[in-house]
Amino acid sequence: MAVIKLSVNGKKISKEVSDSTLLSDFLRNNLSLNGTHVGCDTSQCGACVVHLNGNSIKSCTTLVADCDGSVITTIEGLSNNGKMHPMQEAFKKHHGLQCGFCTPGMVMSAVDLLQKNKNPSEQEIRDWLEGNICRCTGYQGIVMAVKDVSSKM
Repeated sequence: MAVIKLSVNGKKISKEVSDSTLLSDFLRNNLSLNGTHVGCDTSQCGACVVHLNGNSIKSCTTLVADCDGSVITTIEGLSNNGKMHPMQEAFKKHHGLQCGFCTPGMVMSAVDLLQKNKNPSEQEIRDWLEGNICRCTGYQGIVMAVKDVSSKM
């Protein structure tokens, strides 16, 4: 067991956790942040993507004990005073979601992409999102959403 200290969505957290607790499980089970989905447990699908110190990571294969002292942002932390993040709005506008299971991870990955590349090409968007699997949309609406937000930045 270890005591970890984190900032999650701007809130300081101090909790005792098992050394083997995954970040995804910690977020869902200890903090009730259920937007972080676990779809595969093997780091293949990307539904569990969150930001760790500003970079997108797959939380289903990250130990929370390794995140001690870090800043974590989940999909719940993107909204501001109840207003959706522009990427969330764009996913809605361009029908970049259907069942919604992959959406939190897709949005978090897309936000990270635009923090690193303000004007990505369609191919760069597709390459960046390669680690996120969507079984419903065919990806075109997702790519359009990312391009839309990039054009407004």
